[in-house]
Amino acid sequence: MILRLADSLRTAHLTRKKHRSQIAGNAGPGSFMKRIAVIGSGGAGKSTLARKLGGILGLPVIHLDALYWKPGWVAPPWEEWREIVAGVVGGNSWIIDGNYSGSLDIRLPAADTVVFMDYPRWRCFWNILKRTVRHLGRSRPDMAPGCRERIDLEFLRWIWLFPLDTRPRILARIGEYTAGKPVIVLRNPAEVRRFVVSPRETTH
Repeated sequence: MILRLADSLRTAHLTRKKHRSQIAGNAGPGSFMKRIAVIGSGGAGKSTLARKLGGILGLPVIHLDALYWKPGWVAPPWEEWREIVAGVVGGNSWIIDGNYSGSLDIRLPAADTVVFMDYPRWRCFWNILKRTVRHLGRSRPDMAPGCRERIDLEFLRWIWLFPLDTRPRILARIGEYTAGKPVIVLRNPAEVRRFVVSPRETTH
């Protein structure tokens, strides 16, 4: 069930029992909102939201960027990366942020809640600009050591094409792997702030 934030807040009380029963059927008793996948375009603020949710819910936060890249921006072999992701989602509780659409088939089935940061690309570009200026020449806290922040034209191109290319694939994977699970769609910072105030109430 894909819920825009406004819709989920408006219907929270009426659908609470229904959502709980659906989640229990898919993720097991007592596991609600213990395994959260935060996905979306680069620059949407996935890592920031994941850290905030981790502090509020008391869950460990895993940044996929920090696991994927090796020093000097070296990517791992495909099968090695999928093994890493499979090992991470085997934990009892986590908040995992990152897109990496090639591993959504591993993360989404394991998650009991999905947060899709569906930001417009202009906002993502602005966030990337601010992030690059802030960390230029050094590694971000959510990035692997030895991967200094840089201006990456290929990454900017990916963000620009995200609404046309990657976003449809994400929506298809959500439809395929999240039946009966809450999927919260956040489209702007105001919705993020409202969600962070009471995340569990939003998804009930």
